[in-house]
Amino acid sequence: MNKTFFNLIQDVQKEGRCHHCGGCVTFCSAINYGALELDDDGKPRFGTIEKCIECGLCYPICPETNELNQEIRENMGWEAPFGKMIGVSVSRARDEKIWEKGTDGGSVTAILTHLLDTGRINGAIVSKNTEQGRVPFLATTSQELVESAGSCFNHSHGMTQLSEAYTTFSPSIKALGKLRAEMPGRIAFVGTPCQINAMRKMQALGIVPSDSIDYCFGLFCSGNFSFDSKAFKLIEEKYQFEYADVEKINIKETFIFSLASGRQIEVPLDDLRDLKRGACEFCRDFSAEYADISFGGLGAEQGWTTAITRTPTGKAVMALAMEKVLTPWQHREDIKAITHAENKVISACKEKEQRAKQHARTNEIGDVRFAL
Repeated sequence: MNKTFFNLIQDVQKEGRCHHCGGCVTFCSAINYGALELDDDGKPRFGTIEKCIECGLCYPICPETNELNQEIRENMGWEAPFGKMIGVSVSRARDEKIWEKGTDGGSVTAILTHLLDTGRINGAIVSKNTEQGRVPFLATTSQELVESAGSCFNHSHGMTQLSEAYTTFSPSIKALGKLRAEMPGRIAFVGTPCQINAMRKMQALGIVPSDSIDYCFGLFCSGNFSFDSKAFKLIEEKYQFEYADVEKINIKETFIFSLASGRQIEVPLDDLRDLKRGACEFCRDFSAEYADISFGGLGAEQGWTTAITRTPTGKAVMALAMEKVLTPWQHREDIKAITHAENKVISACKEKEQRAKQHARTNEIGDVRFAL
């Protein structure tokens, strides 16, 4: 018998494991009839329970269930312990505008704009900052891609109000609902490890419109942090700054808040644990192991991007990007920089996996499919 959304509530939501990725709602077979919906916090719930047709589609595509794990690992050529690693590189966007606006070197935006400008994609699912926080967005022009780049803010967009609701997470899978209706094809998808996991599950099942996704670019992820004013007040007091003055956020080994004054505040990740979504404590994937290419600032100098190429598709994209739109780190500047970046990422992967296992044990969850 298929497991249904009721089982998803029992096995995932009640255990505090829901990542609010939106996959179960977006691809509900009865979504047009109001069976499922998202509440104001982005949490999936029954809209009208009587309209659920119990097809069981929502359960296997959830990144917190063990369904389809073997299939997607085989499809991706996954290798222990942290996914296939064809190559590791450090780069930055050649375009100064993209580089300045990007979070860590702007490499992802540079690659996306090049793919779009050369007709290799028709659009990209990314996220952008709004007064409601980061929201999923289907960008179909280079300008839209550049505008969505980075965790950048300015005071003309209600920064004070934004600071009360801003989160580092955007439920990008929700943007696929628009694709279901429009079906433009040849789309790049940028997401966190849990979102890439859900995407690969959808592709394994052949769920429309996941077949429109030609490229999956993953982001290194230490967790989803919400900067609501109440929880963040202690951080502001300890480090003597106000979130309203933040212009940009970078996440490396620490949280780096760049202020309008030019000052940078570095906050250890452990100091922000109370701001992290509880479900993230169960997640073991730091480096987006199922992506074509995984990106992040960890291990690279400020203004540079570390990238892990994982698939032949990713290798081809990165080779083209290095030729056309990226500036690679020059080995003569530091011959050990790439090795350093790789070691930093592997160390973060080990740490996140260990924390996830410890958290599972602490919460006395005996089902090994979740704990491992």
